[in-house]
Formats: sequence, structure tokens, C-alpha cells
Amino acid sequence: MIEARGLTKVYRDTTAVDGLDFRVEPGHVTGFLGPNGAGKSTTMRMILGLDRPTSGSVKVNGREYQGLVWPLHQVGALLDARAVHPGRSAYNHLRSLAAANGIARIRVDEVLETVGLTGVARKRVGGFSLGMSQRLGIAGALLGDPGVLLFDEPVNGLDPDGILWIRTLMRSLAAEGRTVLVSSHLMSEMALTADRLLIIGEGRLLADSAMNELIARHSAGRVEVRAADPLRLADDLRARGGRVEAGADGMLLVMGLGSVRIGEAAAAGGHVLHQLRDVTASLEEAYFRLTEDSVTYRAPVPA
Repeated sequence: MIEARGLTKVYRDTTAVDGLDFRVEPGHVTGFLGPNGAGKSTTMRMILGLDRPTSGSVKVNGREYQGLVWPLHQVGALLDARAVHPGRSAYNHLRSLAAANGIARIRVDEVLETVGLTGVARKRVGGFSLGMSQRLGIAGALLGDPGVLLFDEPVNGLDPDGILWIRTLMRSLAAEGRTVLVSSHLMSEMALTADRLLIIGEGRLLADSAMNELIARHSAGRVEVRAADPLRLADDLRARGGRVEAGADGMLLVMGLGSVRIGEAAAAGGHVLHQLRDVTASLEEAYFRLTEDSVTYRAPVPA
């Protein structure tokens, strides 16, 4: 488990993280989302003791990272896939990590097989593609068989098969009862991978909830309706307090009335309905609604 209380980090006169309170529980894949500059990488660095908080605390399994004995056995992390000596082979890189953390050499072979790099284990890392480097970084995170795992943009450089593989891996690790925190900018991938979400903007916590709860909260009670006579139905629904927008091909988007009340109104008015569907927001829509006032680097939309 990861637990932060009042976590704050100030760089000179810039507040990167401002009083974060959150818990990342075992048994879930927790997605960590936010615009560029929101403080995600800074938060991950503080979890791992690479940056010290200006105030507040962050603990892993009840202890600060610096107080962990054999930390690789408890916490595995992928922050920068390219942070490997280019002249070393994949095997020797992992072997040095294992030796420094009291991990048996056989474990190196096991994680190389897990990430699909057995065939290139003796090749120098400097010749690896970004996707291969990501796999090696994931192997390093798994090396100590830790209960807590942090991944920063783990699908960068991976092909579709690799993306499916890392998604399945993260979900299986969580299913084993591990704590998995993954940062990503790919909303579609997070929607398929994460159970829970932490969303931050300008260093502040904007959301901490289950995925389905967040999406339901931002779906805004919208209903799509298609009818034989959409104009007459729209008038009837407005008379009952609904807000109705006309869409393409006679589709009506109704807000303020649930699908049950719309169906009852249609029956009472003798309307023939061809479609009645609750509209669920996508993760991307929910994310943009939450972070629209927290985007630091916004470019103008091309004309």
C-alpha cells in the first residue's frame, strides 16, 4: 500500500505538488492521470525517495522508502526506460541489480523470460528500441518480486501486442494482491487497464475514485432517443422539463429526464421509439471535464 498525507513539494517558487492526500490499495490497478506539469512524476519520485517532500509524508507499507530494507524486494518501479548503461547487456544490467539487492541469479532469467527478452539477453542495451528498453525496465521492476509496483508511461514504444501484454501483466499483478500504480496519458488504455483513478492538476488532487464511479459522475444524465416523430417528441419532453438537443438523423439528446421518464412520456403521448439509450461518458470526457481548468501548457487549436 502507498499512503500520502499532506504531500507537498516546492521547487524554489514553484509548487509542483500541493498537499496531496491519497491511498493506493493492493488488489487494484490504480491509474495516475493529469496534464503535463501536473506533478505526477514528482509524486512518483517522492514515493521512491528520489525527491524529498517539502512537507507531508508518503509511505510504502507503513514506512518511508529510505527506511525499507532491501527495497527492491518491496517496491519495483519503471520511471525512465533509458536510464541504463548502454554498454551493458540486458542480462548484466539485471544481474548487477540482483547482486546489489540479495536476489538469486536465477531470478534474472525468470524476469527476462517474463518480459520476452530471453533471446536478446546478451545484447547491449544501447542497441535496444524504446519498446525493448521498456520491457527491460519492467523486468527490473519485477526482479525482487515486490508487492508494490510503480510504472510511469509503461506502454511508450510498445507495439499493439506489447500493449496488450503489459495491460494483462498489470491486471494479473493486481489480481495477486499487489499494489499497482501506473501513470499514463493514454486515456483509452487506462480505461481498459485501471480499476481506480487518481487525477491531479496543478499539483492538487482532483479525483480519487473507482473508474465506474468517476465516469457515472460525469455522464451528466444524458439519454439518446430516436423516434418516428422526433419534433413532436422533443416538444413533449421539453414540456416535462427536459433539455433537448437535436442531433444527426433525427436523434435527440435529452438531459434532465432519465430514460424511464422518457419512456413513460413516449407511451403517454403515443410515440413510436426506435432507440432509447443512456449515454455513458468516456474516461476521456470525464478527464477533460475535471482538468479543463488545470492545463498548464495549452496550445491554440489550429484553424
